[in-house]
Amino acid sequence: MPSWYVYILKSINRDFVYIGSTKSIKRRYNEHNDGLVQSTKHYRPFELEIYIAVKSEKKAKELEHYFKTGSGKAVLVKRFISE
Repeated sequence: MPSWYVYILKSINRDFVYIGSTKSIKRRYNEHNDGLVQSTKHYRPFELEIYIAVKSEKKAKELEHYFKTGSGKAVLVKRFISE
């Protein structure tokens, strides 16, 4: 059973996408929208664009890291992130 998630948030008002991983999507989503995350507080509010469930923290971190690379961002834009 998956217990970790890689998630992509998209700013509603600005051209900004955030990629992260967590054990609790709901808690982390609320932290971002409540301004509790330093790196995203100036881009609020957010919508949850996608999330991917994986079995382990290690896999979640690997996938998060991949999506932050050039080729990973290209895959996100081409396949997942809506216009």
